Amino acid sequence: MLKSLRTVISCLTLFVSGCGPTSGQTASPASGTDAASAPEATKKEEPVAEAKLEKATFGAGCFWCGEAVFQRLKGVKKVVSGYAGGHVPNPTYKQVCEGTTGHAEVFQVTFDPAVTTYDELLEVFWKTHDPTTKDRQGNDVGTQYRSVVFHHDEAQKARAEKYKKALDEEGIWPDPIVTEISPLTTFYPAEDYHQNYFNDNPGQPYCKLIIRPKVEKFEKVFKDKLKSEK
Repeated sequence: MLKSLRTVISCLTLFVSGCGPTSGQTASPASGTDAASAPEATKKEEPVAEAKLEKATFGAGCFWCGEAVFQRLKGVKKVVSGYAGGHVPNPTYKQVCEGTTGHAEVFQVTFDPAVTTYDELLEVFWKTHDPTTKDRQGNDVGTQYRSVVFHHDEAQKARAEKYKKALDEEGIWPDPIVTEISPLTTFYPAEDYHQNYFNDNPGQPYCKLIIRPKVEKFEKVFKDKLKSEK
């Protein structure tokens, strides 16, 4: 797995451009306000529809991009954009963008481990963003854009730590990996207008210029792991 990671490291430049709003700009909801449209928080052990399904939660910069990438993986049943890791309950997008809540923009993946393993999710996670830049992805700067794995149990923690250590030892990147590995406490789903963002807004300039090229590059690198239908 590490050998394959080294062969595609040159592709990472397409994955680390800024994924959030440009400086001085924030996304606008289709209707209502952040406070009004923000769903209630869900605890980390929220039951899923089928007992065999599991969950994983990652932060890799802007959640729009991470969501779009993981939605295309075989075995992934659902991806929800949201916030985690901070001290403010039920945060809004505006609050998180201010960088004072402690929350990171994250995406929570519900997946079938019989089809795609947690290790494979980790592989995609680390290949599709720059884990060596602290509190930054491309033009997006702040703790809300940090690289982070929020583990749901001790098994996920052990797998993430082992993978991270192996990557560092292999020297895949010239700089040390700064990805945070922390337990997930509460996951707060983002406002409705953030969900399925790329698929629902393909004509939006940001989606065309930033997200689409990343998705297309991802589909080339991981063509054997894609769903047959998107």
